[in-house]
Amino acid sequence: MSDRTPLGEFLRARREGLKPCDAGLPAHGRRRVPGLRREEVAMLAGVSPDYYMRLEQGRETSPSPQVIDAIAAALRLADEEREHLRRLPPAYRARPRGIPAGGHDEVGPQLRRLLDSWPDTPAFVLGPALDVLAHNALAAALHSGFRRFDNLARMVFLDPAGRAFHQDWARAARSCVSELRAAYGHDPDSARIAEVVGTLRSKSEDFAELWSRHEVRGKTRREKVLVHPEAGPLEIQFSAFTVNDAPHQQLVVYQAEPGSAGAAALAELRSRG
Repeated sequence: MSDRTPLGEFLRARREGLKPCDAGLPAHGRRRVPGLRREEVAMLAGVSPDYYMRLEQGRETSPSPQVIDAIAAALRLADEEREHLRRLPPAYRARPRGIPAGGHDEVGPQLRRLLDSWPDTPAFVLGPALDVLAHNALAAALHSGFRRFDNLARMVFLDPAGRAFHQDWARAARSCVSELRAAYGHDPDSARIAEVVGTLRSKSEDFAELWSRHEVRGKTRREKVLVHPEAGPLEIQFSAFTVNDAPHQQLVVYQAEPGSAGAAALAELRSRG
């Protein structure tokens, strides 16, 4: 990913993205760096400037939990960003019990049956690198305009259909990248995440720029408008759920309001199948 450590990369990106006024500091005179200076973050966190500089440069990789929390407060990190920061030091990384290395792509038979039991609702299972591991028929029909329904990030950034499918493409792009960042924080050594990120960085300037921001956000519950090439716009709500027996996977479910144009469009897509 970079010559710096994941911890150092994240700290620098968040420092450069924070304005002095956001941290309660005066912004007098010209500043030679974007965002806060290292010594300003160190002062706010109550650590020495040299120590903080070593953290950013990757020469210090085992900060105490107290230091991590103090820096998180200094950088005004949101809860999800704070948890991401806590996972980045090598000493704090641990693979969740019961999840073997590389075992992110096996979808259990019960979950597959559950997907198929929802004929009126698009639903699919994602791996950490946003690979589509399983899906039901209506999810496939909804994404039929893409060359392949295989990886959400690739579809957004590299498939020509991506920009037309997402009415707010910029939001979808930013969401994909921040979700990949969150997954990377859980497993920085993942070969599959590194492969997806490497491919996208080399082929998409938009992805490379967003990746450099180090924004972190997992899938939750939101609304968006998708535009199917034949059925037209669909206003849908989506929810993402952790799979208890495979916490490295997410079950994603799309729904439209009953009686809405989106629900009618989904019904039309189902009838064509």
